[in-house]
Amino acid sequence: MKSQTKSNIIITACLFLVFIIFTIIVKYVDVKAVGPLQSEVGLASINLAVFKVFGTSKVMYDITEILGYLTFLVIAFFAGLGLYQLIKYKSIKKVDYKILVLGGFYVVVLIFYALFEIVIVNYRPVLVEGGLEASYPSSHTMLSVCVISSAMIIASEMLSGKKGLSITVVIIGYALILLTVIGRLLSGVHWFTDIFGGVLLSFALIMLFYTAIEFIREKVEN
Repeated sequence: MKSQTKSNIIITACLFLVFIIFTIIVKYVDVKAVGPLQSEVGLASINLAVFKVFGTSKVMYDITEILGYLTFLVIAFFAGLGLYQLIKYKSIKKVDYKILVLGGFYVVVLIFYALFEIVIVNYRPVLVEGGLEASYPSSHTMLSVCVISSAMIIASEMLSGKKGLSITVVIIGYALILLTVIGRLLSGVHWFTDIFGGVLLSFALIMLFYTAIEFIREKVEN
């Protein structure tokens, strides 16, 4: 295993560790019943202070929902691309390995999405259809950051010979991620720690994806 691969694995492990430590802090530190229906919230003082500053925004909520649909369009595009290659070459071995790794990455992201629907850390600061709903980490943030970031990595390689277009894709990608993260916070449907936790988990998952891509690239080149 090359030194760069080892470094990537260590960085990935450290990012996951940071997320786990932060999650434990959110779960057990400064827990108070400040949420709807007296639901308990970790790091309550910080979360409540941020929520009072920004409140809720239906406009920002709608914008982030639209961006969420865009995320699924990106998933559909790469799924279609992979299916096209499979039909064209009639062998999964001839499908671009980066597309296959991306598909596996989507599965991992969905597993984490489902996990935190079961393992409740915090509930939303607002009721959803009159009831409490799991809030940590922000699954909307995680999906958007993971899908758009991984798409940027793949697209940059596919457009390596078109520098101008590649840079444009990256700029648009970062803009969408920033708008999603800030918009989700301003919408008021998540606590601050939900958004922050979602970003931390996304960083860890994206590093995992990048590490897998680089590891397989080394195998292919060798």
